[in-house]
Amino acid sequence: MHLIDGNQIATALIAELKAEVATFTGRKPCLTLVRVGEDPASVSYVKKKEKTAAEIGVTSRIILPPVTITQAELFALIDGLNADPTVDGILVQSPLPKHLDEVAVFRRVSPDKDVDGFNTLNLGKVAQEDDTGFVSCTPAGIMELLARSGTDLKGKHVVVLGRSLIVGKPIALLALQKRAGANGTVTICHSGTTNLATLTRQADVLIAAIGRPEFVTADMVKPGAVVIDVGINRVPDATKKTGYRLTGDVHFPTVAPLCAKITPVPGGVGPMTVAMLMKNTVKAFHLRAAL
Repeated sequence: MHLIDGNQIATALIAELKAEVATFTGRKPCLTLVRVGEDPASVSYVKKKEKTAAEIGVTSRIILPPVTITQAELFALIDGLNADPTVDGILVQSPLPKHLDEVAVFRRVSPDKDVDGFNTLNLGKVAQEDDTGFVSCTPAGIMELLARSGTDLKGKHVVVLGRSLIVGKPIALLALQKRAGANGTVTICHSGTTNLATLTRQADVLIAAIGRPEFVTADMVKPGAVVIDVGINRVPDATKKTGYRLTGDVHFPTVAPLCAKITPVPGGVGPMTVAMLMKNTVKAFHLRAAL
C-alpha cells in the first residue's frame, strides 16, 4: 500500500507557483476572499488560504461582511470586486448563512475571476473540455494527486461516491475527459443508488466524496484499488484535546491494507484544494494580462 501524500504534492506545487510569481514584474496576482459569519471551519480555511497566498507572493484581501448582510448587499459587494481591475480572483467562502442563496452568489462572481470554479459558465467549460475556464479546486486537486502519484485513469473504472456540484459532478467530468491522465470509464453513485457495494467493488479508482464519516468499509473495496478520500468529518473523540478527531469518508484502518494507493485524512486531498486555488489565481492573472 502506497500512501499518496497530499502535503508533499501540494508543497511541490506551491514551490512551483512561488518560483513563477517571483518572475512577475509590477503588480502581483490578487485574490479576494469574502467570508460571511464565523463558521469555525471557514475561519480556519480562510486563514490557511491567506497564509499560502503570502508564501507564494499572491496578494490576498480579506473582506468580512456582517453576518446580517442581505443578498442584495452581497451582490453589490461582488459586483464591485468584479469591476475592480486590481482583483484577479474572487472566492466567497462557503457555507454561507442560511438566509443567503449560495448558488446565486457563486453565479454572481464574474466567470473570469471565479477561481473557485463554481460559476455556471466554468462548470460548463469543464463539460466542454475548454481549458480557458477554472476547474473547482478540490476536483482539480484530485486530478493533480492522481497524475503526480502516477495513476493514469485511461481504461480504468472510476467510481465516484457523491454527486455534489463541488466535488462529485466535476470530478466525474474531469475523469471522463479525452486527455492525458483521464479517459476513465465513470460510474457515479449516491444516496439513491441500489447495490452500492457491488458497484464500488468494481472500482479501479474509488473517489469517496459522500460526506459520511468512515462510510466506505473494506467489503466495499476491490483489492488493489486506488482510493481517494475527499471527506473531512469531525467525529467526537474524548481522547483528543479538541474533543473531536478528523476522519474521512473511508474507514482507513480496514481499507488501507487492501489498496494499491490511498490518500490519508488529514493530509490527502485537503492541502491540494488550497494549492489549486492558488494555481487558479495565477491563471486568472495571466488571462487578465492577456486581455
